[in-house]
Amino acid sequence: MDELNIKSLGKIVASPYRQEIELQDVEHRADYATLRVRIREMKRFTIFDIDAATARVWGQAMLDWAHTQEAADKPAGE
Repeated sequence: MDELNIKSLGKIVASPYRQEIELQDVEHRADYATLRVRIREMKRFTIFDIDAATARVWGQAMLDWAHTQEAADKPAGE
């Protein structure tokens, strides 16, 4: 493998289906880093290694969506 160092950045359990999501900082021998997103659903794993630009766009899209949901949950007049 070309990985030098893998550091866990944290784990969360996503609702409502209880998938375990772990984020990892992965340093590669070729002098670059990726963010590894590991999603565990029972015995199945899905793994993405993404660059900083992709992480930024993906993260912003999730934040934007969360803000629209929070706004929709507020009672009228708030």
